[in-house]
Amino acid sequence: MPELPEVETIRGQLDVLLRGRSIAACETRWQKSLTGRGVTPDTVLGRPIVRVWRRGKVLGIDLDGEVSILVHLRMTGQLLVGARGVPPAEAQSTRVVLDLDDGSRIVFNDQRKFGRMVVLPTADVPADPLLARMGPEPLGVGFDVDALGAGLRRHPGLRLKSALLDQSVVAGIGNIYADEALWQACLHPERRCGTVRRPAIEALRDGIVAVLSEGVVRGGSTLRDYVDVRGDRGGYLEVAAVYGRAGQPCRRCGTAIVKSMVAGRGTHICPSCQVAPRRTRPRTARKPDSSPGQTPHRVVPLVVGDLSETESLQ
Repeated sequence: MPELPEVETIRGQLDVLLRGRSIAACETRWQKSLTGRGVTPDTVLGRPIVRVWRRGKVLGIDLDGEVSILVHLRMTGQLLVGARGVPPAEAQSTRVVLDLDDGSRIVFNDQRKFGRMVVLPTADVPADPLLARMGPEPLGVGFDVDALGAGLRRHPGLRLKSALLDQSVVAGIGNIYADEALWQACLHPERRCGTVRRPAIEALRDGIVAVLSEGVVRGGSTLRDYVDVRGDRGGYLEVAAVYGRAGQPCRRCGTAIVKSMVAGRGTHICPSCQVAPRRTRPRTARKPDSSPGQTPHRVVPLVVGDLSETESLQ
């Protein structure tokens, strides 16, 4: 699924290509891919595009006359821009085609059909179900240690990996950049939010900003489906510290990267840099020695790692 760096890459490219253009024709090839909420999809016709913006993983296109298009790429969505009849050409997975007044077109491909384009009044955008509960923008000015700490404190029993994937805690982070940010901060993904103190929260905040910024610079990450509006793949995975590098040496200490399951997602860590959380097993009673005059042995609690807890809390 495209995460913040991928959607931000698309946003920047679209803003340059589309600003001032208007939509001349609209073709929907899969009815659920383009819908209207409060207005009909053909409301977009003839309206100049005034702005392209992003919130978390959601892309927004504002049109003249207070009409907007929200784009949720979900798992396999792609937005390609090109001249009509030449690459990037439509494919079997094309769901929507928007012809522009300058002879170019926007092609929305979506193999799995989970993505959506929604046309609605601009005034209704903040109430969109995904946007309404979204947390702070990690590349925004207000994203500091206090903002991140407040989000984590709302979920003291949640694992850090689960918290980072929760869009109400931080907007735009998915599986790849969650693993990368936790490695940057030397925090184990199974550590509980309530155990993380301010210095570690600050390190995590810095790690989030660093990996997302690098992701934007490199045009995002491509595992399989993601491409930018020109059809180019993202380059972040070429410099990733842990994601997709199971068995390879940690870029910081040389220890082999390990892959496990956390929050129901494949998760990559360095077991040396990211020390597993520790918990104490409940004390177990031992029968006293039957010999008279001897004091029973005290049972010392066994401390074990928390790596066995792989069930999802989401």
